[in-house]
Amino acid sequence: MSVDESSLSESSLRAVGWARSLPVSSGVKAARDWTRGHLESLDWARSAPDTVDAVLLTVSELVTNAHVHAGATAQLVLTWDSECLHVTVHDASPELPEQRRPTTGATGGRGMLLVDALADSWGAYPCPRGKEVTACFRPVS
Repeated sequence: MSVDESSLSESSLRAVGWARSLPVSSGVKAARDWTRGHLESLDWARSAPDTVDAVLLTVSELVTNAHVHAGATAQLVLTWDSECLHVTVHDASPELPEQRRPTTGATGGRGMLLVDALADSWGAYPCPRGKEVTACFRPVS
């Protein structure tokens, strides 16, 4: 059975999305640059520059976590549903991230605290081949 567009109700979700694999060798800058380009297509650089900064810092943190803790390629997916930008990073590690209080002088351990402060919401979910961490952003006009 197939569904055609004429059978979709007005309340049906319509979204646009982009996906990219980021090997450890590509670096986090590649993830930020790629994300920035898609945010420009949404015109957020002009209409929501603070949200752009929050998204880019979150992408940096989530991709860094995937590379450091899973030691493997991260898949970055951006999905815009006209209300919220969902930033999802998948990696091969089954270990879910935790917010933790870094000790004085620690050089790491603040990533999920930053994501929690920047995103409107976030969550981590186990998957058959690892986990996904998703942060959601609603641009303020």
